[in-house]
Amino acid sequence: MDEIDLRILAALQESFPLVERPFLELAESLGIEEDELIRRVSRLKELGLIRRIGPILDLRRLGMSGVLVAMKVSPEDADSVSSVVNGYDEVSHNYLRPNDSGYNLWFTISAPAERADEIISEIKRRTGREMLVLPTIRIFKIGVKFDII
Repeated sequence: MDEIDLRILAALQESFPLVERPFLELAESLGIEEDELIRRVSRLKELGLIRRIGPILDLRRLGMSGVLVAMKVSPEDADSVSSVVNGYDEVSHNYLRPNDSGYNLWFTISAPAERADEIISEIKRRTGREMLVLPTIRIFKIGVKFDII
């Protein structure tokens, strides 16, 4: 990674231009060519430094809600249970996080409340696992910005 890569990462986490040619506008602001920016972003994505470029939506304004769900899963069953959870488009995050409570598989669902309840019921039926369901009540933080440069 060089200085240009660092500047690209910093710029992408700030904002993404909502114009017909966003990579061109971003490239111009960075003083590089559009095709160079696209190549570099592709490489950064292949390296795993960029997971995705996308919006952070206000779910409530879209008539949706967020739910954090935790399950107790043995290490041997983690992959198969995660496959069930990951089968839903409405699941945006799914992490295995061992801890003293035993609830070690955590995932988020973003959907209208009725659909979220439906997904939770289906996952429970399909996995037979105990769940801890924690609906979003109040949002305290919606994004993270890293001090890259």
